[in-house]
Amino acid sequence: MKAIQLEEGELHVRTVDVPEPGPDQARVHLAASGVCHSDLHLARGDWTGVPRSMSLGHEGIGVVEALGPGADRFVAVGDRVILGLGGMGGGYWCGACEYCLSGRPRLCAQAQPLMGTFAEQISVWAPALVKVPDALGDQEAPLACGGLTAFSAVRKLVAQSIPPGRTVAVVGAAGGLGHYAVQILHAFGYRVVGVDVGEERLEFVRSLGAEHVVSADDAAGFAFGLGGVDASLVFAARLAGFELGLGMLKRGGLFVAVGIPPSSDGNLQLHPWQMFLTDPTIMYSAVGTVQEMRELVELAAAGKVKTHVSRVGTLSDVPAIFDELETGSYLGRAVVTDLSR
Repeated sequence: MKAIQLEEGELHVRTVDVPEPGPDQARVHLAASGVCHSDLHLARGDWTGVPRSMSLGHEGIGVVEALGPGADRFVAVGDRVILGLGGMGGGYWCGACEYCLSGRPRLCAQAQPLMGTFAEQISVWAPALVKVPDALGDQEAPLACGGLTAFSAVRKLVAQSIPPGRTVAVVGAAGGLGHYAVQILHAFGYRVVGVDVGEERLEFVRSLGAEHVVSADDAAGFAFGLGGVDASLVFAARLAGFELGLGMLKRGGLFVAVGIPPSSDGNLQLHPWQMFLTDPTIMYSAVGTVQEMRELVELAAAGKVKTHVSRVGTLSDVPAIFDELETGSYLGRAVVTDLSR
């Protein structure tokens, strides 16, 4: 079968063996794979300490083709499933430690990554799979990480005492994750301030249900006019987006970081005196849980969340798609719909 391999920083389409599912694993024949910004970061070597050789891709929809021992407790051959759960931590978790029991399996000491959906087939730990209805098309594959990550970030608002009806800024609102967050916030009844750059991207954010759209250059002043936003969800992949999100908050506001800028951007500077004056709550939100994925699938099947796909390609197109993603050449998401060539 065909698969994308990152080898010492170079991308190659290779012919590799069809994976045999191990205990509690299912082999999934992939119909589509989403291209996530983190795939680009990995390919470019943007994050210090990350290996330069690996399989890539962690978002996918497909059909279960074979089962390893014990996997029939979770799925059956012929089931149509979505997989991914955010790459890191999506391949296995113990289910019994303090982190798993508190709904944070990514922090489990035994957590393993799920990578390798830029391929025709993949073997996956079966408990990480979620069945999807026919109403959900194959091009919704990016829900597996991008959609789930946005959904989990929005879900944290109520837990942090930011109920529907409050004003939430989405920094990077036209991007692969941000465009999901705008839709989910709108569906849940929040007032959305979408922040991005360029008129085309702002118009796109407006079409998703944002009450206000504003350029990044004007966002801090706009938020000041509101008295600050109740919360900022930052999906931007640059450190400047983090700084902007903090600057838009009202006193006592909530800052939720989601994106991971390249290591070359340096560190986020927090000023103790400013924190003393504004008393923000600062947290990070990464990927989500299987239960959140089930809830997101229901929301998408009901038509309340939709992946905006503006780039479709084959497996061999992935390097070109990465180039386009890096320059912001398309809105929303790219999906690989032919993984055989």
